[in-house]
Amino acid sequence: MQTILIVDDEPNARYGIRRALEYKYRIAEAGSAAEAREAIARERPDLVLLDVVMPSEGGLDFLRWMREHEHMQPVVIVTALDTAKTAVEALRLGAADYIVKGFDIEELRGRVANLMKLTALQSENSRLRRQLVVEGQFGRLVGASGAMRKVFELAERVAPSDATVLILGESGTGKDVLAQELHDRSGRAAGPFVAVNCAALPENLIESELFGYEKGAFTGAAQRRKGKFELANGGTLFLDEIGDMNQVTQAKVLRALESREIERLGGTETVPVDVRVVSATHRDLPAEIAAGRFREDLYYRLRVVTIELPPLRGHREDIPALAAALLALHRARHPQSAAKSISREAIEALARYTWPGNVRELKNALERSLVLARGAEITLEDLPEEVCGGVPVTGGRGGAGASFLAEGDFREAKRKFEVAFLMRKLEENKWNVSRTAAGVGLHRQSLQEKLRELGIQRPGKSGPLPEQG
Repeated sequence: MQTILIVDDEPNARYGIRRALEYKYRIAEAGSAAEAREAIARERPDLVLLDVVMPSEGGLDFLRWMREHEHMQPVVIVTALDTAKTAVEALRLGAADYIVKGFDIEELRGRVANLMKLTALQSENSRLRRQLVVEGQFGRLVGASGAMRKVFELAERVAPSDATVLILGESGTGKDVLAQELHDRSGRAAGPFVAVNCAALPENLIESELFGYEKGAFTGAAQRRKGKFELANGGTLFLDEIGDMNQVTQAKVLRALESREIERLGGTETVPVDVRVVSATHRDLPAEIAAGRFREDLYYRLRVVTIELPPLRGHREDIPALAAALLALHRARHPQSAAKSISREAIEALARYTWPGNVRELKNALERSLVLARGAEITLEDLPEEVCGGVPVTGGRGGAGASFLAEGDFREAKRKFEVAFLMRKLEENKWNVSRTAAGVGLHRQSLQEKLRELGIQRPGKSGPLPEQG
């Protein structure tokens, strides 16, 4: 319900206006300009009905104060002084309307209703403008570079269809955001959007998560449970990091895509499913196929349409716009920092950095800088050290994985790279050595030997991580 604040020192006048309008609006009252200042902050009114003649501070002075402090609600001047001078001054100060006491109730209601419609329209326009600033070219994806325009154009064309889409790109480029946008712009938008991170699920659980199970299918299966395919029925199923899916599950996913039917674990009946599948991976799937880790037939079934999101270093010209959009999001989450801006030098540093973690890293760096900035502006000093220095930190705790490019000695640079690379891969695979070994193309024993050689141990285990001198 919209709120109206009545500011008048006469209780009878406030009572009459309240009775005329409370059938449709929430009413707040103030008997003086001082009370009105508190009410503006407390009630956040959509419209103010303001008397001109009040003790201590008149209505026009209060209107001037409102505009100086950026309280932009429409104001209707209500007064017994029917003079052109008062009307002109009120309009000059930004009043939206002027009505003389002794007015007809229906006239007041009509004028208020018109202003409320205008206020609602202006609020909606402002919301849409903010949304466009934050969401950019394709929903929440921002970018005006040629690389990103190519992505948006292809995504716009494929979104309304039911085609299966494979999204490629490095970690942190926004593959999950693009998948959600494809769903939101499709004919399935009213249906569910169900996301599954294939890399985050243990191999013994991913099948039951995708296809569900019957009661008694295994120890602990106390009742029937629907899988993600069934839960996404009528909508979109997003298979994130599908390149990490084991081959047994790959075969069942292929069968589900081709037959549009699934079988729950422990069940004998087929269940029809109507889902659009969007998948994503940061892996090189043709290389995974060549290594025997990914099914070629599933690959061709998934890549009806392929959209590749470029790494952030490949479209650095978008970084200023991205930074502006991300800061707008962070300011909404951190109201205490909402007034902070960012300096030109800081923007230039952001644009120079290579961003190995892509947009996700940029988003996190900006949130950190916004929260920690001491002044009214994010400066170079507020940015993470690696951004200012232009040298990424790519892994691990306590400095493990720090810059290898800055090293003058080849062997030390190689050691640092191996530490950074393996720490990152182990963290991606939740320190599952077998899965990490398969992902990087090593035998498990070879990887274990390499970890011992480099001194890498899981955080929380005894023994420090290697120092990066």
